[in-house]
Order: sequence, then C-alpha cells, then structure tokens
Amino acid sequence: MKGNISFSLSFNFNCMKQKFNRREFISMAAAAGTGLAVAGPNFALGQESKKPAILGGSKAYTSGFSAWPLFDDREEKALVSVLKSGNWGRLNGPVVAEFEKAYAGLNGAGHCLGVSSGTAALTTILGALGIGPGDEVVIPVYTFIATYNVVVLNYALPILVDTDIETFQIDVKKAEAAVTAQTKAIMPVHIGGTPADIDALIRLGEKAGIPIIEDACQAHLAEWKGKKVGNFGLAGAFSFQSSKNLNCAEGGAILTNDADFARACYTFHNQGQGGTGTSYGTGSGTRATNLRLTEFQGNLLLAQMTRLQQQVETRTENAKYLTELLADIPGIEPAKWYPGTTRSAYHLYMFRYLKEHFHGLSRGKFVEALNAEGIPCDPGYGQMNRDAYVTGLASNPHYLRIYGEKTMKEWLDRNQCPQNDTLTREQSLWFFQTMLLGTRENMEQIAEAIRKIQKYAKQIAKA
Repeated sequence: MKGNISFSLSFNFNCMKQKFNRREFISMAAAAGTGLAVAGPNFALGQESKKPAILGGSKAYTSGFSAWPLFDDREEKALVSVLKSGNWGRLNGPVVAEFEKAYAGLNGAGHCLGVSSGTAALTTILGALGIGPGDEVVIPVYTFIATYNVVVLNYALPILVDTDIETFQIDVKKAEAAVTAQTKAIMPVHIGGTPADIDALIRLGEKAGIPIIEDACQAHLAEWKGKKVGNFGLAGAFSFQSSKNLNCAEGGAILTNDADFARACYTFHNQGQGGTGTSYGTGSGTRATNLRLTEFQGNLLLAQMTRLQQQVETRTENAKYLTELLADIPGIEPAKWYPGTTRSAYHLYMFRYLKEHFHGLSRGKFVEALNAEGIPCDPGYGQMNRDAYVTGLASNPHYLRIYGEKTMKEWLDRNQCPQNDTLTREQSLWFFQTMLLGTRENMEQIAEAIRKIQKYAKQIAKA
C-alpha cells in the first residue's frame, strides 16, 4: 500500500510537470495498477465496473432511444391543409415555393429548389451542368451509393478518392491528384453531417477551374466558419429522406447563390420547361426529367422545420458531452473536425474503434456487446470501390463502348483507397442522430457500456 501511495504522489507530480492530457494520464495510471480514482463526469475509474449485458449483466440502457420522426398536430394540419386545398402538386399550389423561400432563408442562400429526393438534387445539378459520357466526376469513396449512382446514370466516370481516416471525409490532397483534363466536377460529401475541408476544396476547384458540388444530404444546418454548408460551391444538395435530420419521407433540395444556375436546375427538374407550369410543347436544352416536390412534402417540411433548430441544439450539446466522456476511454476516437468547422449536423456520431485497447476484441464482437447493452451501433459504409456493384462497371457494355477496355481497367486501378480499407474493415463505427436527441444521462450510459465492454473484453472475446 505504501508503495502505491508513493507512486501516486510521484505520478501526479510528474503529470503536472509534463502536462499530460487526461487520456494519457488515465492510460498510464491504469497500466501502473495504482487504483487511482480519477474524477470525471458522474463516474470514477477506480470503481468496479458492472458486468456487461452480453455476459449476463444488466443493460446500460433499457428505455430505448428517441422515436423518429417526431411529429404532432402540426404535421397533421399541414397534410390536411394541402389535401383540402385540392392543389397537390407544385405546379398548381403555393406551398413548395413557400418552403423553398423558408429553407433558403434558414441557410442564408440566395436560391432553393425543392426536388423529389437527395438523389434527385444531385441528378438535377449534374443535369444542369450537362455532365455526360467522357466526363469524370471526383467523389469520395466513403459515402452512400447515391453519390456514385448519379454520376453513373449520366454515363460519366466516377473517380473514387480515398478517405482522411481521422475525419472520415474525402482526402483533398488525393482529390487534387485525381483531377484530369476530363474532370468536370468535384463532389465532396459532408459525411455524417460534418463539413469536409471546404476551404481546401474551394481552392482546388478554383485552381482547376472546376465547380464544387456539395453533397450536403446529411448536413442540415452544419456550418463552416459560421456559414451554412451548401453555400460554398456552385450548389449544395440536401436530402429529406426518412432517416434525415429534416425529413418528409422522400424529398430533397438544391441551394445555390447563382441565379442562372438556379434557373437551369428548375428547368431540368421540370421536363425542360421553365416557369410554373407545363405545356404540350417541348422545353429548352436537350434533356430533362420530372423531379418535382409535391405540396404535401413541402408543407410537411415546413411543419418539421418548426422544431429543427431545437433538435440541432440538443444534438450539439449531447454530442459535445459524449465526446468529453469518450475522451476518457482509450481506443475510442471520435471523428476529428477540420479547423473551419463551427457546427456539425450530427446526422451520425462517427468514431474509430481501436481494438488494441480492448485486448484485441474484434469490432464485430464489440458491436454485438454494445447492442446487448441496448445501444445501437453500426460499422457504416464499406469498401465501395471493391464492391461488385461498382467494379462491375468496368465490364458494363455501355461503358466499354464509350471508354474502351483499357480505360476501364485503368479506372479500376485509379480507385484504390487503402486508408478507407483500413477504416471500414477494422475501425469505423456510428451512433445515429436519434440517439443524440436523448438526455445527458443517456450519453453517460453509452460511455458506461463502453467502459464495461473494455474491462471485460477478454471474457467477451471468449463468449
């Protein structure tokens, strides 16, 4: 006991001299076996942890996380109002235009166009740009498949860029290396609702003379240097699909500060016909489609927007607190932000799991143990560039006809993403946005569950 006390005093003195951070202090104290109790938010590391649920212990969380979507009579009145109006489509009703004005104002953007999905937003943007066969579009490999699909539907080549493993975002240096004379757009994704490195991307676009298209489908009200995302490139695309922080089941929007481009997008999404109606004639340009938002969706979004700001604040506060708690757990590394980020939308709370701090417990077993605690967790996206759905493009007859076998083989080689392989095979994990709508106690329960799993990692691995 005397030796432990002596070490404790010496250890604390040395820590003060060397200014160790909190995690380093905890790791060193644990390794030395001092049994020190380190003060933290509502817990002490010197206390005996409870047994994990996967080993027969009690769940850390039993009441379930927030339902989604959240709604009340505001949404009911919005739907009934449109129903009774008899004007259900944007071409004969005023509501979609009202939503567009409100959403543009909320984001500080000059123009907003409501469309039928986030995918439709990206499709409209690429259509308005005239992207087609022979063109290349640079995109991140770590993203939902829709980012890839909208490029391929135009018979352009999607150039997949590796991930910055610490942020989960596109690696801008590798994006720059991916640009060629055929590159017609760079389409970064603000994954999880956290901005990509916008300043570096804008510099790259300006240097190369290529438009930046922000895939902000997960990033409602996220900010870069105090300015809402979707305002930095030529245009930004947003999704209102059921899982999104702002949703109407299916829907999307385009933000832009370029009036001419806004008109081009409107024309493309309305069968090539401008204005507020349709005719029996043709439109302008040479191709377009129907990607219009309905009045029902527009009014549902206006109702959902009445609670959006408060939900953003709740997620922000809970995510900040959860990050503080996780800072005391070696091997759990929340995704880092680039310096310009002033707010994440936290559609996802992304973090890396480093199994060497959990006695080699596999990520899969860790997720199983966390789910047993009543806490949903998911590995997220995989290796898109290695999936048959994507690699099969190299043998697609249309692509072979356009680009040739040699170019398509070279395309496969260009899409190697080793950092993303490491991230997605071994480390990446997500908590979902609804979990951040809970209480501070919920955040403590998440941390408690992880601490239990870490303490009993050897036993869990054998279970």
